[in-house]
Amino acid sequence: MEIERAREDVLVATSAAVTTVLVAVISSLVSGVAVGTLPALAPLAVYFVYLFTRKGGPYGSLDTPRNWAALAVAVGVVVLVTATL
Repeated sequence: MEIERAREDVLVATSAAVTTVLVAVISSLVSGVAVGTLPALAPLAVYFVYLFTRKGGPYGSLDTPRNWAALAVAVGVVVLVTATL
């Protein structure tokens, strides 16, 4: 594995993991937000999709680790927003 590819994977994995933990912590600390187990794990699903769809390219201009990391964070925000509704 190339070191640059490993760094990209770590970026996406870290953003998905931190977002997952934040969703769980926020849902347990804020009384108005009740997030179930599967929705709380949704950012990790983004990471697994990233892992299994990046098998050697060719990659489009939108298929960057930064965009995948942002998608994981966006999924976490959507989970929190829908849990408050």
